[in-house]
Amino acid sequence: MTAAVTLDAVSCEFGAGAGAVRAVDRVDLTIEAGEFFTLLGPSGSGKTTCLRMIGGFTLPTTGRVLIDGRDVTLLPPYARPVNTVFQDYALFPHMCIRDNVAYGLMVRGVAKSERYAKAARMLELVRLPEVGDRRPAQLSGGQRQRVALARALINEPRVLLLDEPLGALDLKLREQMQSELKALQRKLGITFLFITHDQHEALSMSDRIGVFHDGRLEQVGSPQQVYDSPRTRFVAEFVGAANVLDGEAARALAAGAPCAMLRPERVCVGEPQGARLSGTVVDAQYFGAFYRIRADVGATLLSVDLPPADAPRARPGQRVHLHWNADAVHALQEAP
Repeated sequence: MTAAVTLDAVSCEFGAGAGAVRAVDRVDLTIEAGEFFTLLGPSGSGKTTCLRMIGGFTLPTTGRVLIDGRDVTLLPPYARPVNTVFQDYALFPHMCIRDNVAYGLMVRGVAKSERYAKAARMLELVRLPEVGDRRPAQLSGGQRQRVALARALINEPRVLLLDEPLGALDLKLREQMQSELKALQRKLGITFLFITHDQHEALSMSDRIGVFHDGRLEQVGSPQQVYDSPRTRFVAEFVGAANVLDGEAARALAAGAPCAMLRPERVCVGEPQGARLSGTVVDAQYFGAFYRIRADVGATLLSVDLPPADAPRARPGQRVHLHWNADAVHALQEAP
């Protein structure tokens, strides 16, 4: 099967000469048809520039962009089988919702009756059948996000590009929309390329994740692979909470590896017998479902996530004995 999106040694520089900035540095990436793929990374890491090159809004300095096996590197956005949902939704405030959704069909010259009928089907798909006559200002943030999705989907794109579309929503609504977006993608079977800096969002929604750092892809894999088996120190620390151990501590716990990771939830507090490390609790934070303590074990501070029932055993100043299974420690490679 032909890949939905292929980036072939793609780079992108802004500026010229000594002041040039390389936003994307020779990225190779394949996104399969029907996949929910997320580009995850901090601000300025290059993920949005990649999306803009796929959408045709930014031209690569070197390399090729292919969609369904076709080289589209130099094609303008309207000539590519993609559509984009932006963080600010970019709805026309003077148009009713029906006309906003149908706008792409109007530009293509589709008859009014046909485009309105399809707009109604799209609004039904995103569970907003009753808002066609309203203006964007009369809708909530979550409703506007769904309208933006309907407008992007009405042209039946092969690939839907989503540039941090949930960034303006509050936490509860973000979580609700995460579930709805994933369900919609499964129903339609369209390839989704989702951009976010939110690790929890990426882990909960994606089939695969590409982690960006300084313009390069540090790792591509399933959410479980990226979380449980990060390749580099950056991935370990950026995707979830992690104890990253260096030097003697790493070599002792990870069979000689110079750098290793231990997730806080993999550590238990127990009896002195068989403890891998012992230390003194420095502080504790309450997160509802768990307490996160930090224990001074001599060479470093180790974070440990405990269920609330175990919290009385780990108050600041108390001595704790820490246990974990051998497979909880993961050796890290150097960054590429």
